[in-house]
Amino acid sequence: MHRPLQSTPEGRPRLLIVDDDSLITETLSFALGAEFEVLACDSRTHAIELLRQLPEAPELALVDLGLPPTPHAPDQGFRLIAELLALSPQMRIFVLSGQNDEAHARHARTLGAAEFIAKPCDPAALKRTLARALAVRDAELRADRNREPGAADLIGQSPVLRKLKSQLAQYADSQFPVLIEGESGSGKELVARSLHRLSVRADRPYLALNCAAIAPTLVEATLFGHAKGAFTGATAARAGFFEEAGEGSLFLDEIGELPLEIQAKLLRVLENGEFQRLGETSSRVSRARMIAASNRDLRQETRTGHFRPDLYHRLSVFTLSVPPLREMGDDRLLLLEHFRRFYAEQSGVAPFGLDKDAERRWLAYPFPGNVRELRNIVIRLTARHAGRQLTAEDLEPEFDLESGRGAEGDPGEGDAMARAIDHLERSRGVQLDRILQSVERSYIEAALRLTRGNVSQAARLLGVNRTTLYSRMNGGERKDG
Repeated sequence: MHRPLQSTPEGRPRLLIVDDDSLITETLSFALGAEFEVLACDSRTHAIELLRQLPEAPELALVDLGLPPTPHAPDQGFRLIAELLALSPQMRIFVLSGQNDEAHARHARTLGAAEFIAKPCDPAALKRTLARALAVRDAELRADRNREPGAADLIGQSPVLRKLKSQLAQYADSQFPVLIEGESGSGKELVARSLHRLSVRADRPYLALNCAAIAPTLVEATLFGHAKGAFTGATAARAGFFEEAGEGSLFLDEIGELPLEIQAKLLRVLENGEFQRLGETSSRVSRARMIAASNRDLRQETRTGHFRPDLYHRLSVFTLSVPPLREMGDDRLLLLEHFRRFYAEQSGVAPFGLDKDAERRWLAYPFPGNVRELRNIVIRLTARHAGRQLTAEDLEPEFDLESGRGAEGDPGEGDAMARAIDHLERSRGVQLDRILQSVERSYIEAALRLTRGNVSQAARLLGVNRTTLYSRMNGGERKDG
């Protein structure tokens, strides 16, 4: 079941708790109910159903990883984290779990969770954690509101980011739609806002609708508006997003989630600007510039029949590809510098630093959760190590070493190729044998660290016999097979 467990005054931040243990939800609702409007769900599906009925997503969420139907596995919890962030990228998610599993904690943070909190938790400490998260979120929103039109939003100088900035400048004043593609956490919404701020529409409205965050039955009325009496509960006529955007920009995030019948009506708007409010017969005209985004491959969706090919071709007149962080080279240090100074200033503490080995480790990590993961790591390091000079060992607990892997458990081919392209573009005199030796050495050191120096166990992890591992540890010649 899912319901508000506390009746609290208007204006208090909403906190979503997802846990199938009613004792946990009731205890936390009682402990936190004075500060938050608490909403409780007992499963992933119930949580998504509830959020799609709310006018605005909760600011905070506590999510148990062991949700039904597999309460002893983290799959449902991991899936819910990704879905919540698709519904509301600004939501701060905390993983609440009795499983003291560091690998699960790391992967949850890679997906976008802010922190991992072990059960049972101290309510007073939890209140302080949630309050800090709200303060950080509010500071980010204030900084975004205060940014001047045309101000730079995208940080970095890598070739892939320079290309994106050039395309933004080129497409900004066009009347045609723009489709933004990119992985989860890569910053597609930031790119959409940048496109609007750089355009002649910068002083006009900018509206954003997350198509994954709204129930399919409400999409049409939300986009196009409705007449009085158009459906049960429509006590007055209301304009939709297309009208409210006026001559500004309308950003439709996760557009691949729209039902096919709504896609047909959206196509009509793109073709001639016309739409109808739900319950009306007369047509209205939209002059808004449409920006769409998806982390799905919409080309593939058209082949499977989940997305209209004619709508895809209309939307993709101009396409912007937001690069994953692993392709951005030294931009990872520029983003680190930006975020650590921002969050240190907001927290009133000195920023942390990295020594040379830590910088190299930072650049070697592929950040499978992209900019969102990097930002959350900086927030945690600021809270725990303010003013300190950090080593590579200090960073290791923050990194998810199991992410970015293929179906067989090997490093993902796409990630490896992206890193190779970046290395070859930035380096001269690359020596393949030296690279292979470096990769091998890294895996050997990782296996020994995971097994606390037990060579036999490390050999089993690496799929070689103990004698071979000893030989390679001592610089012996590599032999295939």
